[in-house]
Amino acid sequence: MKKTLITLFSLFLAVPAFSQEKEEDKGKFTFSGYIDSYYLANFNNPRDMSNTGASKTARAFDQKTGFSLGLVQTKIGYATSKSDVVVDLVFGPNADLGNYGNAFSVLGNSSAGSSLAIKQAYFNWKATDKLTLTAGQFGTHIGYEVIDAPVNYHYSLSNLFNNGPFYHVGVKAAYAVSDKFALMGGIVNGVDQLYSNNNKPGLIAQVFVQPVSGWNVYVNGITANRNKKDATTGTTDAGTYNLLDLTTTYQVTEKFLLGLNAATGKQNYATGDGKTWGGFAVYPKYDFSSTFSLGARYESFSNTNGVTALIDKNGSGVTVNSFTITPSITVADGHLLLKPEFRVDSFDKNFFVDGDGKDTKSQSTFTWAMIYKF
Repeated sequence: MKKTLITLFSLFLAVPAFSQEKEEDKGKFTFSGYIDSYYLANFNNPRDMSNTGASKTARAFDQKTGFSLGLVQTKIGYATSKSDVVVDLVFGPNADLGNYGNAFSVLGNSSAGSSLAIKQAYFNWKATDKLTLTAGQFGTHIGYEVIDAPVNYHYSLSNLFNNGPFYHVGVKAAYAVSDKFALMGGIVNGVDQLYSNNNKPGLIAQVFVQPVSGWNVYVNGITANRNKKDATTGTTDAGTYNLLDLTTTYQVTEKFLLGLNAATGKQNYATGDGKTWGGFAVYPKYDFSSTFSLGARYESFSNTNGVTALIDKNGSGVTVNSFTITPSITVADGHLLLKPEFRVDSFDKNFFVDGDGKDTKSQSTFTWAMIYKF
């Protein structure tokens, strides 16, 4: 009897320990986001107060002069040791521009419904310690810059970003061979597409390598057929969109970071002809302290074949060189970022208009960006 009581007492003590062990893996909710706003002055003083030039595509988000709200983000996450889910909702003018592909909803092309607010909505299953499977809508792996203002160093975005994918809808698998080498591959609905417009899914891939400590290299790619399926014949014209991208950063010293982004793209057509575009951008940044840094961006982007959206008023391709310099000031215990930015864009053809209505090849802007993150 005494033995039985001891056994029962031991089991009773073990139950809380077992429950506590299970409780530790119940998962954790997180809530984060940011709000950004800016004031922009255009030294060309264009009459329409637009910074976007002839094709209306010279700037990704900061398209108007004066004060403006950028984007409001609310990001909800839930994570366990084996899985996690992310619901990333955004609102405001930059959200509408960034999620433009979601404007075509089941309610019809004229009504986006709630889909326009979805920047990301995906879940991960950590199948093993090395293999992670992802499904849903997720930000693109291509490029140095992203939509999120607190993550980018500069407030204005590069032409490489603006002429590349923003997001994908589909599935992908990532395999970490080691902490210095990883692979990713996936199947998606082409480029910035909520729904597939044909029966030819796109393919995405990434290779990550860390040759030495502090040097990270990402080689990214996508291939997809962007042509719409003919509803009458059920066929899709041949022709593929291909983009190869290199993104790398090197921590030269504790305070000095050097980044590079280079990309080349090609649009193939059913006739067999192909048109290319591409460019590169260099990103030096120096941290003077934990609250003050200075960074620059030099970018050269070529679309001489006129295959991307960056074209002149006659529909011809252009080449542009851009220089941006930005001090970054962090206040309010790290929550508020202040970024006074100066940017110059110089095209090889007339692309902008000055205050007198005359065509000009260049544009200079000053932006005071304010970003609050939580």
